[in-house]
Amino acid sequence: MTPRTLGDWLAYLEQLHPSAIDMGLERSQQVVSRMGLGKPAPRVITVTGTNGKGSTCAFVASLLRAQGLQVGVYSSPHLLRYNERVQVDGVEATDQQLCDAFAAVEAGRGEISLTYFEMGTLAAFWLFQRAALDAVVLEVGLGGRLDAVNLVDADLALVTSIGVDHVEYLGDSRESVAFEKAGIFRPGAPALCGDLNPPQSLLDKVLELDCPFFLRGRDFDLGFTGRHWQWRGLDAQGDQVELRDLPLLDLPMENAALALQAYLLSGLPWQPEVIRTALQQTRVTGRLDRRQIDWQGKRLNLLLDVGHNPHAAQYLAERLGRDPIAGKRLAVFGLLADKDLSGVIECLCSSVWHWAVAPLDSPRTRPVEALQAELQGLGARVTSYASVAAALEAQCAQAADDDEILLFGSFYCVAEALEWLARRSTEEAAHGNAG
Repeated sequence: MTPRTLGDWLAYLEQLHPSAIDMGLERSQQVVSRMGLGKPAPRVITVTGTNGKGSTCAFVASLLRAQGLQVGVYSSPHLLRYNERVQVDGVEATDQQLCDAFAAVEAGRGEISLTYFEMGTLAAFWLFQRAALDAVVLEVGLGGRLDAVNLVDADLALVTSIGVDHVEYLGDSRESVAFEKAGIFRPGAPALCGDLNPPQSLLDKVLELDCPFFLRGRDFDLGFTGRHWQWRGLDAQGDQVELRDLPLLDLPMENAALALQAYLLSGLPWQPEVIRTALQQTRVTGRLDRRQIDWQGKRLNLLLDVGHNPHAAQYLAERLGRDPIAGKRLAVFGLLADKDLSGVIECLCSSVWHWAVAPLDSPRTRPVEALQAELQGLGARVTSYASVAAALEAQCAQAADDDEILLFGSFYCVAEALEWLARRSTEEAAHGNAG
């Protein structure tokens, strides 16, 4: 029998369970026990939150790796390749490693049905355990309490932010969302929260579990002065530690502040210059991701961001206000049908001169007619296109050198843009070689 390719495995996983999402840990826990999967590394940092999980994980991993630790990172979703979800020391897992891991989980699960995400999570645990790592950083997929990532007890549990999203699974209030996210906390283990106003349900869980609790705005915080930012936090003994004159970052500095507090509690060496460099070198594809391209004699500026809910859009609007440009902002936008359209676009309308809207390559896409109607209702200039690529090319055609093209609204939207950029790069290379 021919071994399955990674594509074969992913197609198989998609039809393995009757529903794409099936909240609960019982089935996965049974498989973990059968496989003998223990703690995937001596240090486990688990990160949940409505927004900011990916960049927080990236900052934490960078800080740990700067001290010479071998670090695994598990995140989701991916943009272009499934391999992006599982990284060891900054390198994506290979197709073969993932195939081996899926085969191990498949053998271990027997008759137990697992979802696509559950299979992927256990495969990551299996890979990390075999890699003999010093630490792993785990990004929760959905919620926290019943997410497969929560099978592992976190030594440090981080909540980035709390907003209303995925209401069918997490409830329609910040209280219910916070309850689910606080499910990653463990008795006596430090719990960190980057939300300035956490709901009472999260605070109640901290008290119930007697967790050392570190809250942004109280125990750690950041501030801005000109082109620099400052940070302060508390170490495990309750003593204050500060970092001053940090250079501004492309990624959200609020998430860097949370990561710094987590690192401070790790007990690893506190070396300001090493820390500074680690933060500056942290990148996450598709999150406040600035690119430049040559287009018909023009040098154009692109900003890609996967923000797809009101909380993320509000942060993006604030960040755009903090980073003025000489020209105009042109948007390329698509959104899934289950997202809050008005909540996403209202705060950004004043920042965008012209919108190009397009359907996404997903059966869950919101129709382009609905996007256009909602924006026109807010008085926005808007044109619809058949695809994200067509919308992006149209904005490139009308953009000037000092304009910025903002592409956001969904992982699908950013993924299509990245594929378009990759095609252009390949074509340019081919023309160069032909010349």
